[in-house]
Amino acid sequence: MTDTSTSRLNLNVALTSASRLFVNTSLRMVYPYLAFFAAGLSVDVSKISLMLAASMAMGALGPFLAPIADQHGRKAGMLTGLFIYLAGGVAVSLLPNYTTLFIAILLGNLGNNVYASSLQAYLGDHVPYEKRGLYITITELPWALSFILLVPLAGSLISGIAWYAPFWFLSGLVAVMIVLIFIFLPNDKPTINEEQTIFGDLKKVLAYKPALIGLAMGFLILAGNEVVNVVFGVWIQNTFNLQITALAAASAVIGFSELSGEGITALIVDRLGKEKTISLGLILSSVFVLTLPWLGRFEVGALIWLFLFYFTFEIVLISTLPLMTEVIPEARATMMALFIAAGALGRAFGDLVSPQLFKGGFWINAATCLLLNILAGVALSRIKLPAHEPVQDAL
Repeated sequence: MTDTSTSRLNLNVALTSASRLFVNTSLRMVYPYLAFFAAGLSVDVSKISLMLAASMAMGALGPFLAPIADQHGRKAGMLTGLFIYLAGGVAVSLLPNYTTLFIAILLGNLGNNVYASSLQAYLGDHVPYEKRGLYITITELPWALSFILLVPLAGSLISGIAWYAPFWFLSGLVAVMIVLIFIFLPNDKPTINEEQTIFGDLKKVLAYKPALIGLAMGFLILAGNEVVNVVFGVWIQNTFNLQITALAAASAVIGFSELSGEGITALIVDRLGKEKTISLGLILSSVFVLTLPWLGRFEVGALIWLFLFYFTFEIVLISTLPLMTEVIPEARATMMALFIAAGALGRAFGDLVSPQLFKGGFWINAATCLLLNILAGVALSRIKLPAHEPVQDAL
């Protein structure tokens, strides 16, 4: 591993985080504006939900591209992910219809998974485990910032121009980031002591019990979030008759809650410990889920509930990432790609079952989330990190 100075590392983190902001916006904007995308395409909401489920399943292909980052460097993996995303964004920008939107969301999730796993592996290579939670949290801030800064802007573009207008804007920005990363991010090829193959790395991870338990935990956590995430916009719109500007405000509330959760995580995850922070987040999330029957009866209460729900979920999710980077360090990129893929499959499961659960009332979605949180906590208790030499402190 090549030593990286703090200033160079911080510059790279800032550059890669900016790229994540634009990619995340295109993925997240579909949820609050689900009904408006459906109306623009003259299709039922369930067709958009099916599209989201398929895109999450597409993300499961990420592990097959992970060896790009292991064999050719993390920079190559990141650029590959961004090019995959851009191909879909350009398609729907030039020829907007249901098929190209489907392609854009499919490639968007796949590209994001390849990009994120390459970035997380890069941090795993250069930041010691004791400090890694902070740096990974910083690179996850764009997930929340996209809801605060750019998803409301996307709503304005949708209402003022067309449902596909945000893709023009976001594709252009991602193209700029590809150029900047190519120019400024140094080539970074991890030291490999043995020849790597796609199936060799996959077999190494899938044959290791703690890794499998970690993948199950990721599936459960993301599935629990998704059964709520898919229908929250429809629930608020139907219950309180909110229009697109109000939905944009609700999206901002969620963005601030996630940003708050990420800020708390940055402060405590390395001090308290990754496992304890995840456990705390799962307990708080489960407690807040139980408050839905009371808070969900009026508009302000519903927004408070959404704030608390996404706040605790963000603590859980962000804290799992540094933990997973250390489960099997010799196949770090593949492990992270598989973990993201497991989460994507969890979201796909949530996308499929959420509309069916919602027919019985939003409280059923929340109760399902509670059950999945409990199962995730059981999985967490069974994850053991291997004994090995720690990452050299490059800071």
